[in-house]
Amino acid sequence: QVQLVESGGGSVQPGGSLRLSCVASGSILSIYVMGWYRQAPGKQRDLVAIITDDNSTNYADSVKGRFTISRDNAKNTVYLQMSSLKPEDTAVYYCNLGSFITGTLYHYWGQGTQVTVST
Repeated sequence: QVQLVESGGGSVQPGGSLRLSCVASGSILSIYVMGWYRQAPGKQRDLVAIITDDNSTNYADSVKGRFTISRDNAKNTVYLQMSSLKPEDTAVYYCNLGSFITGTLYHYWGQGTQVTVST
């Protein structure tokens, strides 16, 4: 079993910043990818940013230039630095981990952390 624990969510003014953290623990042999997804009420869960084991990254167009994903492999931790936040960034942010088990890529999810951007 793999457990993901997110932290760092909260409420901020437009233009503000937040840093999300996600720590993975449990039966982890290797991590291929870690990332962040978000879901607003009544909407789909969408990719925000991912980072692979070779540190390649991919971002949603809506957050490019504002969000930065990074990882600390020794701590099994992934971060999402969010700046210039907008009201449309309001959502529950979920941490995701992808790990290969006997050739199959399995995904694990955290419980989510709320990010609210409002005046």
